[in-house]
Amino acid sequence: MAVAGAQPRAPWASNAEESRGRLFPEPDAGSRSAFRRDADRIIHSSAFRRLAYKTQVFSYHEGDHFRTRLTHTLEVVQVARSIARALGLDEDLAEALALAHDLGHPPFAHAGERVLDACMGAYGGFDHNAQSLRVVTRLENRYPDFDGLNLSWETLEGIVKHNGPLTGPLPHAIEVHAERQDLWLWSWPGAEAQVAAIADDIAYDVHDLDDGLRAGLFDIEEFASLPLIGDIIADIRTRWPDIDRARFIHEIGRRVITALIEDVVAETSRRAALTQPASADAVRHSGAALVGLSPRLVAAERAIKAFLFPRMYRHPRVMAEMNAAGEVVRDLFHRYMDDTAALPPEWRASVAGRTEGARARRIADFIAGQTDRYALAEHGRLFGPSPAPRAVAPGRHGVA
Repeated sequence: MAVAGAQPRAPWASNAEESRGRLFPEPDAGSRSAFRRDADRIIHSSAFRRLAYKTQVFSYHEGDHFRTRLTHTLEVVQVARSIARALGLDEDLAEALALAHDLGHPPFAHAGERVLDACMGAYGGFDHNAQSLRVVTRLENRYPDFDGLNLSWETLEGIVKHNGPLTGPLPHAIEVHAERQDLWLWSWPGAEAQVAAIADDIAYDVHDLDDGLRAGLFDIEEFASLPLIGDIIADIRTRWPDIDRARFIHEIGRRVITALIEDVVAETSRRAALTQPASADAVRHSGAALVGLSPRLVAAERAIKAFLFPRMYRHPRVMAEMNAAGEVVRDLFHRYMDDTAALPPEWRASVAGRTEGARARRIADFIAGQTDRYALAEHGRLFGPSPAPRAVAPGRHGVA
């Protein structure tokens, strides 16, 4: 199946004109819809700009061609808009959710998050999805009438339910926000939020293969037997037996992305034809995700993740870098907690007179907002030379 262009609006698409509105009412934005305005506000936020110097897998100093948290986000946006367009959903809302999904990520990727969560264990923990909500509702201070970006209900809903309905104990930031706004945490999110979530998986599966190859952590032959990818590799070799390595890698990536996008569109259309959701709320009230991959490509996507986990995310080179980076986060947290005079003046003022738990939360806000290079500079200022290793040597295929 080929993904078609823009489709008529699906009956189960979100409609900006029927939005549940903003926590703080504002006049309409003229020619922009409510969801377009949300996307624009995220793009112009400080937190979005800082993603340029936050790690995806490889730290910024390891090479100019590896993905950063920002370029990952932009690839998620592209995939999300493509799927939303083909399904007749609201592209602007899908874009806004893709843009916002990692705003709360601390420096040094998941290693930084794990350490910060451990440091915050006695104070409610730390979760980057919940922190994204905190960023857009409290920490971005750009407007005279409110804190945060004052995004639409549908955008906030999609941010908090990036991984589906929330049951059981809530992350701290979501629990706090729930006291002033009901985001239907028990329900599935709207279709555009589901699109942004699956676009996240598609983007990082494919670009992590590309980055792992570029870093020399593994070679093409090592995943040539995987479902989906194996057939793609065989076809490329048949059509272009003398293709150079760089073009070969790119062709693999673009074909995998295309296959996954087309499958999401086909499978979601199949589910919608069966369940006939008549509105965006019907999607929320359904008992299962509407947007998804077919069983065959669910298995193929899981095989990609299973391949990458030991060879990339747990590769000794990556682990050495991230373990050292985690120590930077741990050192900074404990230093700021023990000596608030070590904080910059504006942050020092924000923790004055607070309880220990409130002080810890503000310190977590400060660290989570740091870029990799800012965290390293802070560590150098407070402790001397950073424990984080310098750029690792190129792998067996070099680093572009």
